[in-house]
Amino acid sequence: MSFKIAFIGAGSIGFTRALLRDILAVSAFKEIEIAFTDIDANNLSMVTELCQRDIYENGLSIEIQPTLDRREALKDARYIISVFRIGGLEAFEQDINIPLRYGVDQCVGDTLSAGGIMYGQRGIHEMLEICKDIREVAEPDCLLLNYANPMAMLTWACNTYGGVRTVGLCHGVQGGHRQIADVLELEQKDVDIVCAGINHQTWYIQVNHKGEDLTDKLLEVFEKHPEYSKTEKVRIDMLRRFGYYSTESNGHLSEYVPWYRKRIEEITDWIDLGTWINGETGGYLRVCTEGRNWFKEDFPNWMKEPAYRYTEEERGQEHGSYIIEALETGRTYRGHFNTMNHGIIQNLPQDAVIEAPGYVDRNGISMPIVGDLPLGCAAVCQASISVQRLAVEAAITGDDQLLRQAFMMDPLVGAVCTPPEIWQMVDDMLIAQEKWLPQYEQSIIKAKERQKREDRLPTKEYTGAARLKTKTVEEMRANREEASKNAKEADKALERPAKT
Repeated sequence: MSFKIAFIGAGSIGFTRALLRDILAVSAFKEIEIAFTDIDANNLSMVTELCQRDIYENGLSIEIQPTLDRREALKDARYIISVFRIGGLEAFEQDINIPLRYGVDQCVGDTLSAGGIMYGQRGIHEMLEICKDIREVAEPDCLLLNYANPMAMLTWACNTYGGVRTVGLCHGVQGGHRQIADVLELEQKDVDIVCAGINHQTWYIQVNHKGEDLTDKLLEVFEKHPEYSKTEKVRIDMLRRFGYYSTESNGHLSEYVPWYRKRIEEITDWIDLGTWINGETGGYLRVCTEGRNWFKEDFPNWMKEPAYRYTEEERGQEHGSYIIEALETGRTYRGHFNTMNHGIIQNLPQDAVIEAPGYVDRNGISMPIVGDLPLGCAAVCQASISVQRLAVEAAITGDDQLLRQAFMMDPLVGAVCTPPEIWQMVDDMLIAQEKWLPQYEQSIIKAKERQKREDRLPTKEYTGAARLKTKTVEEMRANREEASKNAKEADKALERPAKT
C-alpha cells in the first residue's frame, strides 16, 4: 500500500515524531511516502534526522522527504497533517503579554480570548494560502487533518473558504475520558462516553458503564478525588453548575468563560501551580519556550536515546493515524472529530465547527446526529461560536471592525475590559503583529496614526496572577530528565513561524 502523507510545520518536536510513530505502527503502511516541510531549516533538519533514525531502527526503508518548499511537500499528497504555529514564539509572547497590560490574564491563549483571536487572524491568512497549494498540487479530494489551533477557527476557514476537505483533531476528549474512568475507579476501555460541543468546550453528555448512566455521579466523585479536587477546580465548578464535565483542562477552560480569571485577586483561588495546564499565567508559553531551547541544547542526547518503537502497544491515542488507517484499510474507528455542524448538534449554529462522535471506515467519515445539547452547555458554546464567527470573518476580510467586535464579545475580555480599552488593545496587537497580518494593512496604518495623535488609556506592566519564571538553558541543565520530558510533552510547542 503506497500513498503520501505531508506534515506542514514538521519542525515541531514531540508532535511530529509521535504522530509518525502512530502512523507507521500500522502494518499496512510500511511503504508509504512521508514529506516534512517547515520554514526553519535547522529545526526541520533535526526533526527529520531524529524521525529517520526511528524509521531505520524499526527496520523500515522509508526515506523522509524534507523540504523548505511547501508545494513540493504537498505534491500528490493524499493526507496533509498541519501542526504549525503562525508567528512562532515571538507572536505567542505578544498574545499573552499585550492583553496582560489590560488585565486579561490567560493561561494558554491559543483558542479563545485575546490571544486565541489574534492567533486565528495569523493562522487563517496562512491556512488559505496552504489550501490554495493543496488544491493545485495535492492528490484530488485529499484530506487535511488539522491539529493547529485555534482548532475551530482554522477548520471553519478551510472548509468554508479554503475549498479543502478538513477535519480538526484534538486529544482533549481522550484526556477527560481518562480522568472520568480514574474517578470512577474503572478501566478507560470499560467506560463508554458520548462527548459533544465545540473544540475545548465539549461536554461528556453520556457516561456509561455496563449499561448504567453514571453522569449524575461525576460531581461527587470528582469533589472527593484527592488530586482533581485541587487541580480541576474550574472544571468541577462548571460540572456543579451546568451538570456535565468539560473536556478541556482547568487552565484552558478558565480563560474561555467570564467567571474565573476576571478578578486578579481571585484567580489563584481557581488554579493550581503543580503543572502549567492547571492555570499558570502564560503557562504554555513558558513550557514552549523552555522546550524549544532545550531541544536545540540537548539534541545530540536525543539521538542517543532508544528509538521509538513502531508497535501497536506503543501507539498513542491521537485520532490521525486511526482515521488514515480506517480510510485505507476499512478497519472501523470511532473517535471525536471537529467538522462543520450541518445538523449534527441541532441547537448549535449549522455553519459552526462542532466536536462530536464520528465513525470512519473505507467509505469515509460519518458523523451521527447528536441532537440537542443540554441548554446550559449549548449557551456556553454559543457564546464562543459568536466570537469564532466574528474572528473568522475578520481574518478573511481584513475588517478590523469585526475583529474588535470579536474581542468585545469574548467572554473573558468582555468581563475585564471596557470598550475603549478593547479598541486600544486591538490597535496595540495589530501593530505588534503587522508582519503576519497583511490583510490588515490599511487598518494598521490607521492604528499607528491613532497611537501617535491620541491620548492613551492607562495600562500597567502586569506579569499575571500566577506567572512562573521561564528557565534558562543553564537552569534546565541542572535537571536534564525534567527538561527533556517537558520538551517532548510540549507537543505543538515548536510550531514554526510563518513566512515574512
